[in-house]
Amino acid sequence: MKIMAICASPRGAQSQTLRLVRAVARGAAEAGAEVETVDVCKLKIRYCTACGVCHAKGACVHHDDFADLYRRILTADGLIVGSPNYLQSITGQLKILLDRMSSAIHCQLLAGKYFCAVGTAGGPGYTEVTDYLTTLLMSFGASSVGSVGAAVAIPNAIDIAEGDAVVLGQDLVEAIRVQRVYADQVPIHAERRAFFRQLVQHHPEEWAYECTFWQEQGEA
Repeated sequence: MKIMAICASPRGAQSQTLRLVRAVARGAAEAGAEVETVDVCKLKIRYCTACGVCHAKGACVHHDDFADLYRRILTADGLIVGSPNYLQSITGQLKILLDRMSSAIHCQLLAGKYFCAVGTAGGPGYTEVTDYLTTLLMSFGASSVGSVGAAVAIPNAIDIAEGDAVVLGQDLVEAIRVQRVYADQVPIHAERRAFFRQLVQHHPEEWAYECTFWQEQGEA
């Protein structure tokens, strides 16, 4: 079982977000998973330019660190994604990565995978991060196991959250192991899958790669 842990805090080793991401990863590793942790802020990933080549050909025109990370994301069984709250959202570095994955959302390439979201903020705003990541990654087709976060300005909040994070990592592994079904997420996944499939089918010439993908799935 492989789990990819992605931290998107530019604070490096001093990051409280990284502390929680590592705690989730530790719980997952203790439960038997192979976990790889990546600091996305150390990678060189260029902005999406909306050229549409990924939709047409299945590959990006940029030659940077994205392709390798993207491959590892797609081959992982589970994801841990964490970010601090910067102006009521995730950091720019994480947003750039997610923007480059637009073909994955069109083809629902995270379907069958499980994830958990991690957020931090000075106050209660960490839920803006975890809610955003949960909604977005579910739109990619993945199932949410839960989230963890901390208002780091509150004494002991990060310590309490770290314990919760370890438990969340263990639960992530269990969800993958038993292929847990979340009844409340089933209709959301069905709606998103139908929406993006139909969206792609409306662009048969511009998005040839994605149209072929859905045909090969027998859902064209």
